[in-house]
Amino acid sequence: MTSSVMRLRRGAFSYLLGFGLLVAAALAASGALTAPAWGQAAGEPAPESPTGEGPTGGQVPGNALGNQADSDFWRAIRQGETGYVSIPNARAGQLIQSEGDNWRAVRNGPLTVYGAWTMLGIIIVIALFFALRGRIRIDAGPSGTTIERFNMLERTAHWITATSFIVLALTGLNILYGRHVLLPILGPDIFAAITLAGKYAHNFLSFAFMVGVVMIFLLWVRHNIPRAVDLKWLAVGGGLFKKGVHPAAGKFNAGQKLIFWAVVLGGISISLSGLALLFPFQLAFFGPTFEALNVFGLGLPTELTAMQEMQLSQLWHGVVALILIAIVIGHIYIGSLGMEGAFEAMGSGQVDLNWAKEHHALWVDEVRSGGKQQPHAHPAE
Repeated sequence: MTSSVMRLRRGAFSYLLGFGLLVAAALAASGALTAPAWGQAAGEPAPESPTGEGPTGGQVPGNALGNQADSDFWRAIRQGETGYVSIPNARAGQLIQSEGDNWRAVRNGPLTVYGAWTMLGIIIVIALFFALRGRIRIDAGPSGTTIERFNMLERTAHWITATSFIVLALTGLNILYGRHVLLPILGPDIFAAITLAGKYAHNFLSFAFMVGVVMIFLLWVRHNIPRAVDLKWLAVGGGLFKKGVHPAAGKFNAGQKLIFWAVVLGGISISLSGLALLFPFQLAFFGPTFEALNVFGLGLPTELTAMQEMQLSQLWHGVVALILIAIVIGHIYIGSLGMEGAFEAMGSGQVDLNWAKEHHALWVDEVRSGGKQQPHAHPAE
């Protein structure tokens, strides 16, 4: 086996491990990320002019702008004043786009640091919960009989949404953290190849995610309307923190409803900002959104340039993505390792009857009473 193949395999394995290291490494790198990329260090003396002279009494040596410094002129340029250009690209008339500094400061500062803390925090919470509560078992034990919880169409919609989101999350995290975490591990060649492939995967699988969000909304929205019983479920924490507590719930409990609406609303929002990034300078969502929000007296700017729209779309895309990733991490845990019998709901579609009674008693009653969903109970394998 050639050394290049071995390096490639090690690189691929390192990439998988790298995702687990993203959060911790991002924290270590946050200091570098938030540092200014340019500018004179505080306390350094300003360099002398080539002539050895400095401004005196407002006079500029060399007569470059006349005898008087044109402070207003340069202040206008710094604030984004647009001049005239003869080329077709009118945006070239703006010499300095100061919002770019703000975008970089937010992206490399709060977005990166708080995003890392959010993901690390949810992992720590899950680990502590598992250590204290353990896996949530079926209190009555498996019944030996199953009942259909989700049909093929419902499971297909779920897995389209879930698998596309996981790829989008991994490739998006690579864009945000990869050059600080994976690049030193994998080297430039492997990292560049992985990032390029991830870029294409991110762009094209985003449409699968949009389709999945629409499907789950149409299939499940009627089951996710808030009801009074949801308040009782929330009051006892869904029985997650104490053995033997099983609040009544329909097909979806209050916790699942919160996740549903987070995925649907967050999915719509992140899809719109993603489309704005996929088709740059073609879509403008923030100006009209700010105008609508100003009804509440917020005073948000509504006359945004195309570049400002792009910058806001990129920041919002990252914020929503990191929140959804944290939510989905918790959802994956409770639907697999965290609860006995939960994964089968989206695996085979069949769940143990005792599990269904403990976690979705109202739904079981609805099925058994001859509701629209007919029971399909049979011995469990």
